[in-house]
Amino acid sequence: MGNASDTSDVFASTISKEYDNLMGSLYSAFCILSLMGNCILLLVAYHKRSTLKPAEFFIINLSISDLGMTLSLFPLAIPSAFSHRWLFGEITCQLYAMCGVLFGLCSLTNLTALSLVCCLKVCFPNHGNKFSSTHARLLVVGVWCYASVFAVGPLAQWGHYSPEPYGTACCIDWHAPNHELSALSYIVCLFVFCYALPCTVIFLSYTFILLTVRGSRQAVQQHVSPQTKTTNAHSLIVKLSVAVCIGFLGAWSPYAVVAMWAAFGDATEVPPQAFALAAIFAKSSTIYNPMVYLLCKPNFRECLYRDTSMLRQRIYRGSPQSDPKECFGSGSQRNKDMSVSTRFSNGQQEGYGACLHCNENAAPCHVATPQRTACILTGSTYREVTVTRLSAKPQADLL
Repeated sequence: MGNASDTSDVFASTISKEYDNLMGSLYSAFCILSLMGNCILLLVAYHKRSTLKPAEFFIINLSISDLGMTLSLFPLAIPSAFSHRWLFGEITCQLYAMCGVLFGLCSLTNLTALSLVCCLKVCFPNHGNKFSSTHARLLVVGVWCYASVFAVGPLAQWGHYSPEPYGTACCIDWHAPNHELSALSYIVCLFVFCYALPCTVIFLSYTFILLTVRGSRQAVQQHVSPQTKTTNAHSLIVKLSVAVCIGFLGAWSPYAVVAMWAAFGDATEVPPQAFALAAIFAKSSTIYNPMVYLLCKPNFRECLYRDTSMLRQRIYRGSPQSDPKECFGSGSQRNKDMSVSTRFSNGQQEGYGACLHCNENAAPCHVATPQRTACILTGSTYREVTVTRLSAKPQADLL
């Protein structure tokens, strides 16, 4: 009976009911938003599966890991928070903690791999053009294996899982390094290889990307008309890079700081509320990641817009059902070509359609107007393209 009482005390909440209710409410909102965002992202990826680029496999994998965290953690954390104690026993606590580490580290490692691939394709195109979908799949498998090593370690007595200091969830035992050498080595490896190293790689990768973009911007602007300068791929790469870095550091840095404080400082000085707040930030990454890519990645955003447009037409206008492949795959290039209604040649606007010299009732004729062109380097070969397509080309090929 004494053991049962001790176990019960371990799983009791150490923060006020008001804080627990707030955590339960926030987790409920995170769960709903994460399910919606990640399911939409996976649906868009499924519709454009035949045209996925290698880098987009990491976005899909990121969504899968975020969805896994949502489905494995929130259904247990939400009722426990509202009940003011952990409800599901010791074994489920171990599995909960393992899932949290597995999916969390998978997301972080996946972002690191994505930054490396983007850097390879933007900064070293001769090598980046050789990166195929097969390479992406192998790297995704490597991401899961890497995360699994640190997730399974505590189950094999390299480190330990235990209830969180605030009592209503479970994670790594951050107090164990104070009295156990194996736990200390696990925490050190976890901090170095799963936080410090990924942060460094992401920072350096996107720094190289920004420097490369900055160096090539002046050369591109010499050929691109003012109307298209503001919509080129440079601003997109910068925004996406900054968003990913801020999301990575903002979501996981608070938990890393609090965990290192407990592991290498005086654990009794760390308030349970600090762990609870850090856990909220970490779990918020499940809604942040799909938001970044759905809003900032152009081809995902366009596919989502087309899907919602077709659904809206079917519901409100009673339009006949069309094949989704019409918007994805073979029809995407035709839609892209049809969406360009004007071109600029030597500063003059060209109108496609009726010729001004033709009679109103006569068949329309098409007048071919010379367009400025520019040579661009793709891999090791030069190609000549019209300058109005120059700014859109990196957006389609690099991201």
